[in-house]
Amino acid sequence: MDRREFFTRSAGKVAQKVTQHAAEKARENAARWIRPPFAIEELDFLIACTRCGDCINACPYEIIFPLSSKLGVKVFNTPAMDLNNHGCHLCEDWPCVQACVQACEKPVLKIPEINSEQKENTTSLKKPLPKLANGFINIKTCLPYSGPECGACKVCPVEGAMVWNMEKPSINNDLCTGCALCREACIVEPKAIDVQSIYKTA
Repeated sequence: MDRREFFTRSAGKVAQKVTQHAAEKARENAARWIRPPFAIEELDFLIACTRCGDCINACPYEIIFPLSSKLGVKVFNTPAMDLNNHGCHLCEDWPCVQACVQACEKPVLKIPEINSEQKENTTSLKKPLPKLANGFINIKTCLPYSGPECGACKVCPVEGAMVWNMEKPSINNDLCTGCALCREACIVEPKAIDVQSIYKTA
């Protein structure tokens, strides 16, 4: 290995480590908010998002909002979802995603492409669903865990995401999109269902 090759490889490794650190830091910060449907990896999102606001304006339920400058200049005006107060309706035509695709050269909201194998197996082909957040049930405040029947969270639109043991609900986060429609429907205060960023680790 000559000197030029040595320094080229060394520079590449340094750049890789710097990028990896930046990506980890971006994910750590992103634990404080929830991105719109089909958002790309957080660091890539921050680099590519133009802060145009088109996805915010396209949401028919006004769930998407721009992040405050108080959260940092890097995320200022980037879109996030207010799933504490409203549920995402998982719109059939994904207007927020379509707005991003039409407005941006490098869209940060991307619906996964259907591969050739999926196209051939049309019988099992289903509408792709995003992973917005993870859902959790507080059994201390959830009514069926203390006796009374409820069932409000049966509004869940995703088959298998809400699991029932008698009348007691639990959430399968492998299937749950984190849309928070169950949280919106929850009749107790404070809500017995919480949604958290997919980047939140604890």
